[in-house]
Amino acid sequence: MADDEANLPSPQDAASGANAIRVLVADSEPIYRIGVRKIVAVEDDIRIVAQVESAEGALSAVGRFQADVLLLGSGLSESSATMVSGILSIAPSLKIILVMTVLTEEETVDLMRRGVRGIVTRSIAPDLLVRCVRKVNAGETWLDNRGVAWVIDAYRAQASQLMTPPDRVRLSTKEQQIISGVTQGLRNKEIAQTVGTTEQVVKNYLRKVYDKLGVSDRLELALYCMHHHLLENGAKPEAGPKLVSKAGQAPAATASSRSDA
Repeated sequence: MADDEANLPSPQDAASGANAIRVLVADSEPIYRIGVRKIVAVEDDIRIVAQVESAEGALSAVGRFQADVLLLGSGLSESSATMVSGILSIAPSLKIILVMTVLTEEETVDLMRRGVRGIVTRSIAPDLLVRCVRKVNAGETWLDNRGVAWVIDAYRAQASQLMTPPDRVRLSTKEQQIISGVTQGLRNKEIAQTVGTTEQVVKNYLRKVYDKLGVSDRLELALYCMHHHLLENGAKPEAGPKLVSKAGQAPAATASSRSDA
């Protein structure tokens, strides 16, 4: 922290150039920080308000200085994604440009989803870096063509998953009978008596039903049934096997939450 603090200008100095884009530089390599400072020195519309060399220093500077854009070196932390989330929790409006050594598809997509506004490599040309800062400050996103393609592919894949019909699972007659008992608020012992089996068998069936439908307890099971009209025909004991959609947790509603599953 001592080295970081030595690189921080006073609040009065940081306040100079009120109409300029205020940039905070966080990078572990002195040569990079010096290089950025020299690049920005000839630009009338950009001012560096702080320079730090550690993750702790970056978090401190983000809370202390008013900055518009953060140039964040990926080498400050083992997890750039965690670092980004931590910074944005302190300064949600701060626009982050991540400076990386190597770009990967998975990391690029994850970082953009977490709120990064721009991603560049350390080999970026000075004029492009200045342009990137201006564009990001203006509310635009900065990625190279490959990064744009990665992000578009990721969102296409996500949209495809949302449009794909959910998997179908089969419920046996016994499973439907037990589910019906749960939705009526019966305990396992009462369900066992109704179905003609033991309480332990009912528990075993419930565990299988939870796995099939993707729910975790009796309340979620009851809500699932309500949301998907699973037992709209009464689920009578003589009913045959029924196909239902496998989905996630249903929306909140009123149902029994007895926990003797």
